[in-house]
Amino acid sequence: MKRKSNPAAAQIERRARYELGLRGLKKALGALLLAALIGLLVWAARIQGTSAELLLSLSVWGVMLGSIIALGAIGLSLVYGVLRFANFAHGDLMTVGAYAAFAIMPLLPQGAPLAPFSFGWEFLVALLLAMPIAGLVAFGADRVLYKPLRRRRSSSVILAMASLGAAFFVRSIIYLAWGADFEFYYQRPRPALELPLGVRVRPDQFFILGLALLLIFLIYLLLERTKMGKAMRATADNPELARVTGINTERVILWTWVIGGALAGAGGVMLALDSSLRPEMGWSFLLPMFAAVILGSIGNPYGALVGGLIIGVVIQVSAAFLNPAYGPGVAFLIMIIILLVRPQGIFGKPGG
Repeated sequence: MKRKSNPAAAQIERRARYELGLRGLKKALGALLLAALIGLLVWAARIQGTSAELLLSLSVWGVMLGSIIALGAIGLSLVYGVLRFANFAHGDLMTVGAYAAFAIMPLLPQGAPLAPFSFGWEFLVALLLAMPIAGLVAFGADRVLYKPLRRRRSSSVILAMASLGAAFFVRSIIYLAWGADFEFYYQRPRPALELPLGVRVRPDQFFILGLALLLIFLIYLLLERTKMGKAMRATADNPELARVTGINTERVILWTWVIGGALAGAGGVMLALDSSLRPEMGWSFLLPMFAAVILGSIGNPYGALVGGLIIGVVIQVSAAFLNPAYGPGVAFLIMIIILLVRPQGIFGKPGG
């Protein structure tokens, strides 16, 4: 007995296949656009006479810079996914983490450097303590400032402006406590390692990359393998439905702030280890972090990881023919291009 065909079902199936193919095509076009942009940067650098060895070194440094951006961007994306507002104080949480470690280190016994790195055990202990401190500052800001605004059903614009005020407040406290001068964790010489193909990398940068990848892997395990991670994803998808099904959304919000702040704090400590401490360090990283979040699709922590790595490479490669101070401007340009061509980001769904 032959089954009767269902024209409506067949049409729905064809429509679904068409939308799936169109979605894949848009992702491919977005990736092609980014590849073309990076290729244009490389071509411009070559026109300026930049050697292939230097371009390769810049690309490697860009991956390491991108891992720091990705840590902050993942936290920013988590907060947006759960609470649906852009936290302009997130960059200053990086500064909080960096200065918390700077304040803790003199209180610990100073040991010899852990070869081949420039730091000792006191730095690792300070890093482990600075992460929860930054997380608690983020949670405290939510309880003091953002939660009362949410209870009043304030708009996302009001919340964003409140976070901007919180960013200025945190930075002012840091100015009062440590001043505006540049600070360093260590004044020791940091020789670079000579790698194949003429790439020169400091051992500290390998530590930064390795630690960033470890933290990102732990976040993956949290989101995919734990009840809290599943609750966070459910709350991000539909807060009302999550609340009705028995998920403690207030507890989810608490852990979202703590985890996002801790990741930002870790990124700030690693950024300070690679360069220096200054009160504006997190604020200057805010634009690249937002660009990474938008590039990888807002609310998608895995997309934020990819976006952070891409932004880091582009910023470093552009330094071959532009003043490095223009790096945030390059990130801003990428963000504008993505918003014009693919507003939902590389990994986002149309209309999402």
